[in-house]
Amino acid sequence: MPEAASTEAPRCPWAGSDPLYRAYHDTEWGVPVHDDRLLFEFLTLEGAQAGLSWLTILRKREGYRRAFAGFDPEKVARFGEAEVARLLTDPAIVRNRLKIGSTVDNARAFLTLRDQEGSFDAYLWRFVDGTPVQNAWRTLAEVPASTPLSDALSRDLKRRGFRFVGSTICYSLLQATGLVNDHLTDCFRWRELGGH
Repeated sequence: MPEAASTEAPRCPWAGSDPLYRAYHDTEWGVPVHDDRLLFEFLTLEGAQAGLSWLTILRKREGYRRAFAGFDPEKVARFGEAEVARLLTDPAIVRNRLKIGSTVDNARAFLTLRDQEGSFDAYLWRFVDGTPVQNAWRTLAEVPASTPLSDALSRDLKRRGFRFVGSTICYSLLQATGLVNDHLTDCFRWRELGGH
């Protein structure tokens, strides 16, 4: 008897078969984010991912939420050496002193930027004039690791005192938070998120 044809919607190949990764791909990645707390979460997680797989970070996401006060930048900005020392012993997150310290520093820079610009959301979305960039990549090999847009964002964030915000991390942030639609054209999410 012949096998039934798969009726499953096509996805970006990186989504793989892990249920956590697939759910992230299908419901979050590339969806426009305008909530400052969630933007701070993505900024933190993208920085934490440097040198690791995104799946590792997804698996630790709840641990990060607990460790960093639900990603409330006002609370994180008040973390001192005692909190950093505690976090360095927390197996629910990546125990890297530079990454933990940068999260605290970034919370402080985030609050300063928010005071200057009104919101992190307004600041970030100005980089794309308020409208997601709609790319039309056919293969993963075409998707860049960084672009002039992420270069500009990285430079500006560094100037404002942010750390772990290199161009590649910034491009991942832009992709994750929907400022850039980098789903492949044959992925069901590409058209749902504005690809045409």
